Amino acid sequence: MSKYTELAMERRKQFTPEGRPVYNCCQSVVSVFAGDAGYDEEAAMKAATYFRGGMQIGSVCGAVTGGLMALGLAGIDEAQAGSELFRRVREKHDGLIHCKELLKVSAEKGEVKMTHCNAMISECIGYVEEILREKGKI
Repeated sequence: MSKYTELAMERRKQFTPEGRPVYNCCQSVVSVFAGDAGYDEEAAMKAATYFRGGMQIGSVCGAVTGGLMALGLAGIDEAQAGSELFRRVREKHDGLIHCKELLKVSAEKGEVKMTHCNAMISECIGYVEEILREKGKI
C-alpha cells in the first residue's frame, strides 16, 4: 500500500456526527496528492466537496473525479491521461464508471457501501500514481 493510499484510508476512519465519512470519495483521492503538487490540501478538500456520490446525482464516481483533479493539480492537462484513468476503471468494472451503477453491482454482490467506496478510492489512487509515474511527476 502506498503512502497516498495509507493516508486516504486513515482519513476514511473519521466520521461526521451523522455517521458519514468526513472525507468523501473525491476528497479522499485529490487531497492526498495536493501537497506534493504544491497546492493547499484544505483548498483541494473544499473544491471536492460536492463531488461525492457521483456529483450527488449518481454520475461519475467521486474517486474517479478525485483522480482527474489530482492529475490536473500535478500539471497534467493531456486529454489522454484522463482517458487512461477512465479506461482503467472501466476495464476493471465491466465498463461502468458511474457511482450509482457501481454501487448497484456492489450491493448485488452483497458488499457493504463503505467497503466498496474504500476499494474504489484505493484503486483510483493506484491508477493516478501509475499515470504520474509514467509522466515523470513522481
